[in-house]
Amino acid sequence: MSLLSWIVTGLVVGLIARALVPGRQSMGLILTVALGVIGAAVGGLISTAFWPTWANDPNVDRMWPGWLMSVIGGVIVLWGYIALTADRSGRTTV
Repeated sequence: MSLLSWIVTGLVVGLIARALVPGRQSMGLILTVALGVIGAAVGGLISTAFWPTWANDPNVDRMWPGWLMSVIGGVIVLWGYIALTADRSGRTTV
């Protein structure tokens, strides 16, 4: 069940990140899920670096900061993906 929650979370975070970043990203569903999972991990690392108490006190009422940081991490990872796969004209090659 944990793997399924990672996949669903990755899909949601990846889709939101792709919607927030302007331009066309040529990636399929699997890459979107991977983007979301990696972005959620990056966002989690950023949030624990700034607010280490969130990791020790999971509270349902305070889940939105985790989702927000996951989306921010997804946007960061997507920008990196675009930078790595874009050719000199700025178009994505993948």
